[in-house]
Amino acid sequence: MNGHDEAAEGALLAYLSEDDRDYLLARGTRRRFRANAFVIMEGDPSDHVHVLVSGWVRVSTIVEDGREVLFGLRGPGEVLGDLAAINGWARTASCRAIEPCATVQLTGAQFLAVLRTRPEIAIATLKTVAVRLRAAESARIDSAAFDVSRRVAVVLVRLAEEHGRRTPEGVVIEAALSQADIAAQIGAARRTVARALAMLRQRGIVETGRRRIIVRQLRVLRAFARSEPNGTQEP
Repeated sequence: MNGHDEAAEGALLAYLSEDDRDYLLARGTRRRFRANAFVIMEGDPSDHVHVLVSGWVRVSTIVEDGREVLFGLRGPGEVLGDLAAINGWARTASCRAIEPCATVQLTGAQFLAVLRTRPEIAIATLKTVAVRLRAAESARIDSAAFDVSRRVAVVLVRLAEEHGRRTPEGVVIEAALSQADIAAQIGAARRTVARALAMLRQRGIVETGRRRIIVRQLRVLRAFARSEPNGTQEP
């Protein structure tokens, strides 16, 4: 990504040729956000789009009883706010940085002009929307998994720091706790822990195997573990 972080799996930039990536990124303005800052606020009527070039954000909504439901994590190469630009909707979720982030910000008009000019970028955008819709459906089926995912991340960070072995692939945790062990430790159902681990796997943050876990992105996992719902963050 021309000096930027490697695009996350399923990200918009991962589907684009180098020429199309350069074209898209050249259309906007560079922005930086500190850890815990909101990149997009739920309910905001704005229509600008952010393309993440480094860092990770959490995407969530606040439900009627005040709880935050986490839809998932977005990493380098992913686009934020595209539906508002395309449809003119108010923001349906908030995007908050879990670590310092850099983006390229385009106005809604600029983004639509890119889609009209470069069909391959438009097709890639459709692919990313399909990936997110599938993930959102899973979140609605079992939203508790995303409430538990931060506690799972805390356990994995502790295991990595206390028992991990650094390798070129990441931090390997041998004889790792089973899903049932983790569930018992954090007071959650095993199925919910399994869904939380699946979310972390899909984002390329961890890899799991029989009695073995590889933390591929310890920095991201640690930042997520420190983040708290509703805009707070542990020291």
